[in-house]
Amino acid sequence: MTTNNEMHAAKIERLIDANLNRLKEGMRVIEDINRYIYDNASFASSLKQLRHKLQGAYDQNRLQYRDIENDVQKESIPSELERQNLHDLLIANFSRAQESARVLEETFKLKDAGFAELFKEIRYALYGLEKDFFMQNCKNVP
Repeated sequence: MTTNNEMHAAKIERLIDANLNRLKEGMRVIEDINRYIYDNASFASSLKQLRHKLQGAYDQNRLQYRDIENDVQKESIPSELERQNLHDLLIANFSRAQESARVLEETFKLKDAGFAELFKEIRYALYGLEKDFFMQNCKNVP
């Protein structure tokens, strides 16, 4: 018989899994735009290094808690399906990554304070990278 604590723990693992994926995906979009569109090796490298810091938080055992079929919000809303330009794409993915880092920071406070600090560090690094990117490229982003 599964207890409430076990069910709660499984749901937390699912939350962590989803947000790790979301964070890594958002960072990868920003990284690839800088790599392939802007040819900005330095910025792409900074994102790649930051993305690789996530690896320690991954745990293949969490895959058992992934439940894509029953995700109550897996359908996209109209605003998620439309981007007018690269600027919109970058803003959406910086936001996605920062929000996921915050969820992970808070959730890991329940499990591992070291990882909570890691995700706080990543979140603040993303804030800085976003500012640097847009301050350097605000006139160049279509």
